[in-house]
Amino acid sequence: MRLIRNPLLAASTALVIGFAVGITTVVQADDETQLPIDEIRLMSQVLERIKQSYVEEVTDEELLESAIEGMLSALDPHSDYLTPDDFKELRESTSGEFGGLGIEITLDTTGFVKVVAPIDDTPAYRAGMQSGDLITQIDDTPVKGMTINDAVGLMRGKPGTSLVLTVVRSGETAPLDVELTRAVIKVTSVRHRMLEPGFGYIRISQFQARTGPDFEDALTQLHAEADDKLKGLVLDLRNNPGGVLQASVDVVDNLISAGLIVYTEGRIANSDSRFVARKKDPSKGVNLVVLINGGSASASEIVAGALQDHGRGLIIGTQSFGKGSVQTILPLDQDHALKLTTARYYTPSGRSIQSQGIVPDILVKQGTLTQNDSGAFYKESDLAGALVNPDDATTKADDEKAKAEDEKAKAEPSDDYQLYQAVMVLKGIAILNAKP
Repeated sequence: MRLIRNPLLAASTALVIGFAVGITTVVQADDETQLPIDEIRLMSQVLERIKQSYVEEVTDEELLESAIEGMLSALDPHSDYLTPDDFKELRESTSGEFGGLGIEITLDTTGFVKVVAPIDDTPAYRAGMQSGDLITQIDDTPVKGMTINDAVGLMRGKPGTSLVLTVVRSGETAPLDVELTRAVIKVTSVRHRMLEPGFGYIRISQFQARTGPDFEDALTQLHAEADDKLKGLVLDLRNNPGGVLQASVDVVDNLISAGLIVYTEGRIANSDSRFVARKKDPSKGVNLVVLINGGSASASEIVAGALQDHGRGLIIGTQSFGKGSVQTILPLDQDHALKLTTARYYTPSGRSIQSQGIVPDILVKQGTLTQNDSGAFYKESDLAGALVNPDDATTKADDEKAKAEDEKAKAEPSDDYQLYQAVMVLKGIAILNAKP
């Protein structure tokens, strides 16, 4: 279904859906990793007692898989046991097309399933699912106490079929019932457009294998579309749950010309890595604002943290999710593997984002912008006998331009307050930079 709990390839930093660089690690056993014989014997006795005495018959396979899942679930929310079906989901996710609802989730400390972010242009997005929503019931089945696998199994289904999610949302006094219709999810990682002359916009919904090259193409096209030159760029990472680590590195590499982007550290040597900028800033140093919110996680936080540490633009929005760990795929055989948290990542200045997130430079909460028409004001030129300006032609042209801009603003009120503020900041920077 690929809506939830995406298994990650090695060194991927996505929170739930991941598309990754595949670095697998196989560790040889040494004296410190030898299995504890007494504990293994105890586990064997427990398995035997369950098989003999449990009220219903349980197979060895069911018991052992449950034991493995239990071991992984006791570590952290992102370590997991991958079954053959999980591998299939992983292959689907790396293609950018999969079946499901289009939401990224994790297990919350309350025992419910928590929405990290809806994916753009999916059933979940169109139904209004929000980052931070707690799913308490799937159709008629309570969620509390379920594993992620259980939740995935209930939410999977044939495209075109429907289900109802009962959601507890911050600010709402009663649970909400959200009806969604399953669909084939096609994820477009990078989208771009001109917001207005001289000011561009790039939206990254997830970090996939081609996100880096697609981002560079979007930069090139925006520079070409700008009438004079690109005065400012908004990079929108809101509700982006992460993805391929290398893709996040590639995006930053298109925005800075030199320096460290991110580094990882773990218990074993091959968990440690460093990524540095290698290109010559295809963005041409364009003024930059990065939008983040509570649904910006993992690879999104790598990008925002690196740009913030390098002083490359302003981070605007609300505090990000706070996932600063790296998962590695450890194969067990041809069909099974472990997805194990093996390292933490750090921003260039040495900050760990784990459980902290990125704090924006300018805090702007989401809202809608309503413009009030306060009525016409009289001007000096409206007064009887007012002196004529010697540059009257220029003044009239400027006045007409101002009126046209005012009418355009009235005709196109913004439903995205954070984006509106980002553009205002970029305009201010462009004006200051233009002054001699």
